[in-house]
Amino acid sequence: MRVAKYGWVVLGLAMVILAIAWATSPDPKFNPASFEDEPLVEGLAPLEEAKTLAQFVDEDGAVRTLLVTGFQGDAVTGVDLTEFGGDGGANPFAALASVSDLPSTLEEVAEFPSSKVTFDRLLPSGSSGNRHIGSGTNFPEHAEESNSESVFGFPKFGLATPARTTVRRPEGILLDYEVELCVRFDRDIASLEDFDAAGKGVFLCGDFTNRNAIVELADPDNLDSGSGFSDAKSGPGFFPTGPFLVIPNNLNAFVSDLRMTTTLNGEPRQDARGGEMTLNFRQLVEKSLNDMSERRFVYRDGREFLAEGKTISADMSLMSGTAEGVIFTGPTRADYIEMIVTYLAAGGPLSGSSVDDIGKATFIQNELASGHFLQPDDRVRHGSSYLGNIEVLVTK
Repeated sequence: MRVAKYGWVVLGLAMVILAIAWATSPDPKFNPASFEDEPLVEGLAPLEEAKTLAQFVDEDGAVRTLLVTGFQGDAVTGVDLTEFGGDGGANPFAALASVSDLPSTLEEVAEFPSSKVTFDRLLPSGSSGNRHIGSGTNFPEHAEESNSESVFGFPKFGLATPARTTVRRPEGILLDYEVELCVRFDRDIASLEDFDAAGKGVFLCGDFTNRNAIVELADPDNLDSGSGFSDAKSGPGFFPTGPFLVIPNNLNAFVSDLRMTTTLNGEPRQDARGGEMTLNFRQLVEKSLNDMSERRFVYRDGREFLAEGKTISADMSLMSGTAEGVIFTGPTRADYIEMIVTYLAAGGPLSGSSVDDIGKATFIQNELASGHFLQPDDRVRHGSSYLGNIEVLVTK
């Protein structure tokens, strides 16, 4: 009887402490982000600096590749590469390479017949495979809000979807957004020499995240293990890609000034430039190639290599990581106290569950109840200075 009475006293004191913690803890439901003073201006990269391509399927079922000359609203204009003597085909790198004498100015391009295609007809700009390489905490502010001390990679599974698309939020899932820059290559990359010689295409991408998997599986003391990230980021529709594949003359210089943004239902959430990346794409490739010898990444209860064959294949994409401003925030002081209270109320050591298991379940339920993660009918928009934009409707 004394033990039971003591337990209730402890529980009562814990609840008082919890109430105080709730009253004194800062609001954990918002990750702040810094925004540039000037609004984002979406346009095309100068032709002398980069070639902007877009692809669609014509009435005969053939893939057409346009050299983009402009876009407005939900339509893009451009000249089919076959008009310049190219061979066409589904591979955008090969289609461009087949043009022996591409005009060097938009004025010269304007002399050729042009086409107008609506965004909803455009193919994904991402590579064709269903396996890619994600990058974690590669922007300093996001690393800080994630309590991460280093950049890490992980395999991401799923096909690229187009710039006008939907993503489903299943019941009980904490769905989060991320805007990123992505790169794909015209050949397999097995060394830095391959990277230097390769044709490189940049595109805007999104990286939706099931935060339940992060909470349940990630190791907060060793994020570099990648545990939880493949499961969290490999859902259907979790890899929307922009309308354009942009092939710059100088990848690093081009990416450094690229701006990317996120709005949620018209409200600004993310705003960053490529130059803020901790590791640039060449460094990310080097890091990735050095992390392919061990099957150490957990996915669907199995273990995976970062990439098969110690190679970033041409049908894979490499992601930059995201900037600050995602929805997810870690547990607060009040959350931790509530986890302990819930554990004690469930019977403590006699409950048959660990503090960790009960705590994670309590945190997820509280986050779901708060309603601040993505909900059906939300609209996520990723914008960029030179890569076009992505619009995603969240569905049930």
